[in-house]
Amino acid sequence: MVSAILGIIRKIWLFLANLPMERKLIVVFVFLISMPITWVSYMSSRSMFNSVIANATERSGQMTSNASDTIDRYVADLKRYTSLPLYNTDVQLYLTQKNTDWEKNTGMSMFLSYLKHTKNEILAVYMVDQYDSIFYDTAAGINEIFPAERLAVWKRLSEAGGAAPVIQGRHSIRVNSSAEREVFSVLRTINSVSTLRNIGILVFDVDISLFKGILDPVNAVTQGSTLVVDEQGELIYAGKAREAETREEQSLARHLLLDQVRLDQGHFQIKLDGQSYLAVYTVSRQTGWTTMVTIPLSRILSPVEKNRNTLILSTLAIIAFALFVATIISHALTKPLKSMVRLMKQVQHGNLDVWLHPKYNDEIGMLGSHFNRMIIRVKDLLQEVSMTEKRKQKADMRALQNQINPHFIYNTLESIRMLAESSEDPRVAKLTYLLGLQMRYGIVRSEEMVTIRHELDHVRNYLHLLQIRFPDKFTLNIAVPEVLLPLPVIKLLFQPVVENAVFHGLEPKEGPGILSISGWEEDGRAVFCIEDDGVGMDEDTLRALNTSLRGGADGEMFGIGLRNVNERIRLHYGPSFGLSVSSEPGSGTRVILRIEDPSGQLREE
Repeated sequence: MVSAILGIIRKIWLFLANLPMERKLIVVFVFLISMPITWVSYMSSRSMFNSVIANATERSGQMTSNASDTIDRYVADLKRYTSLPLYNTDVQLYLTQKNTDWEKNTGMSMFLSYLKHTKNEILAVYMVDQYDSIFYDTAAGINEIFPAERLAVWKRLSEAGGAAPVIQGRHSIRVNSSAEREVFSVLRTINSVSTLRNIGILVFDVDISLFKGILDPVNAVTQGSTLVVDEQGELIYAGKAREAETREEQSLARHLLLDQVRLDQGHFQIKLDGQSYLAVYTVSRQTGWTTMVTIPLSRILSPVEKNRNTLILSTLAIIAFALFVATIISHALTKPLKSMVRLMKQVQHGNLDVWLHPKYNDEIGMLGSHFNRMIIRVKDLLQEVSMTEKRKQKADMRALQNQINPHFIYNTLESIRMLAESSEDPRVAKLTYLLGLQMRYGIVRSEEMVTIRHELDHVRNYLHLLQIRFPDKFTLNIAVPEVLLPLPVIKLLFQPVVENAVFHGLEPKEGPGILSISGWEEDGRAVFCIEDDGVGMDEDTLRALNTSLRGGADGEMFGIGLRNVNERIRLHYGPSFGLSVSSEPGSGTRVILRIEDPSGQLREE
């Protein structure tokens, strides 16, 4: 997984890295501007969203709490009214009286009428005596009522409640023969003050429209739908939006309460029928009823959505403006670079008559100035190369001319040798023959590269020539491995060094001398040592000689022999190759010569 992510990041990086500079700058500008603006816009929208939700939750919580308190006070008043028969001795007497006469009817009617008028929303008030006779008073518009159908329920509820008031949740009652009214009831068992025995039941039927006046302001302020449910989750009242729903739809309220309500007061968000709602609830400690308002989040967030759309449009406008500015700036920054690239292509095709005119002194301007200097330098170098070629042509002409003279001398020496042989003078003939071989080596082998074998043969011929002049003066020892003999080298590599050793080291020495040439392989390079046991040189002379070989100012005092060989080696193989000399007075001189193996033969072995 990590490797796959790294691979994707690498591909994105390569894609961006291969973009033209102008597009890179545009991407960078837009990224640096759009990311902070987008982040700020997102955080602003989120903060506004949370703030609106928090305000709506707080406002709705206060409204539902106030509504729940109003309902609690209303029910508390009804519960207090249910205790009034305990303080009325006439009612106490009437409830225990078996026969019903005019006085009892009049007294019960007056008392029930009083109770009925305590609250405008009371639809009917009932009183049941000890002998199940029912007395009642109803609101205007109700001509007929059927309390006998509910007597059994009243008895069961009152017995379950004991001496405390009992609330019966929302239910339907039949009025005027066939009509129905939705009410909730508060009832209580009436006990005798003297005997404490059950002598009757008092019941209040309250029109469910009571909740409309309490909860409609909540709906108007919150723009939601308020409902009230009892402890069992049964619906007591629902707003207009809920009243239009079926019983199955209304049962969602019970599920909401059972699943989400945990505290006496709180809120939560839930999704119903594909729409999200904010639900704020308050649980009454007086009645156990839960008052809940459900508000569609779309209504709450509609101002936020408008602000969010405005913010999105503003963000897009800023990003578009940033893209426009980034395009202009990147074009302005890369235009000199494009001009430079165009001029470089002209230079690549051989046109050096170009010139860049930088307008500013920034890095790009400095780059343009250095480009102009480079063009000037290239022109100077090309002119130097042209002059060098001309000098080389002149040198080649002189070399061809110089080859004529040695050829003439070689032919003359050959004539002298034939004359010496005819005069029976073998020493002069041999000397002339060897000298001819020496000159032929420079004439016949005019190619630049020869082999180590040829160079050593040339050295032997040279020493044979010297031995005629200095008999028994020199001894030559050659210890070069067979593997080094085919190695290609530049011509006349050993002979000048050997000549220097003979005339400056061995000739001034008293008695015979030994000249040794050895070779070996070292780190893929060929190393040769030319050593004599001659007179050597002092420390100052040795230091000056090595300085000369390194290109010092004292080079002219040592002639052209060693310097010529050293310079040709360095020019051909590189500055890390060449000669190094070590010597001690009276002990001889050693010259180390290092050359490269261009064929790679030594590395293969």
